[in-house]
Amino acid sequence: MHLSEPQEKELVHRLIQGDEEAFCELYAAYRDRLIYFGMRFLQNEESVEDVFQDTFGFIWKNRMFINPDMSFSSYVYTIVRNRILNQLREAAHHEQFCEYIMTQAVDYSENTRNEILSHDLERLLQTAVGQLTPRQQEIFKMSREEHLTHKEIAEKLGLSVYTVQESITNSLKSIRNFLKKHAYSEANLLIFLASTGFIEKISTFYC
Repeated sequence: MHLSEPQEKELVHRLIQGDEEAFCELYAAYRDRLIYFGMRFLQNEESVEDVFQDTFGFIWKNRMFINPDMSFSSYVYTIVRNRILNQLREAAHHEQFCEYIMTQAVDYSENTRNEILSHDLERLLQTAVGQLTPRQQEIFKMSREEHLTHKEIAEKLGLSVYTVQESITNSLKSIRNFLKKHAYSEANLLIFLASTGFIEKISTFYC
């Protein structure tokens, strides 16, 4: 979906006034471009999707501060770029930390690692999701387990697309914060995550 400059400016003016339809049109117009841009750096589709959702959540919440005379495209790409840079910095920090912990690890068999993964990690993930509100859990599971689009979820629950997007963004932040808080206090769990392919399963929560 390509917007001409006059079309985009009109949508931005409507967005500033709180027009959800204008927000959704801008969201759709930029989604593919920003996902492609983000994939060049993060190379993880779910992480890039999180960045995109977070960006447009920020845009909606701060819509009244948008300057309609400035380039909306530059504004959006600047937000995405900054969030990508933050994720890359965090990823580098986590990698260095895991490498350090790995150098301290001794006498961990494959069976031990697998057993820990199957219990501790699943317990943490389930507990993290359990911290969400009932509505957030419902929306999150429909998105991640049933693989429904935001529009499909909105239609099923009688909500706006933005409400669904915001709920998923807030859920991911809550889960990320929970895992970071508890994983750092469980050094062994980080060892197992770093030394097995299972880390890819939760990369969307850590990144």
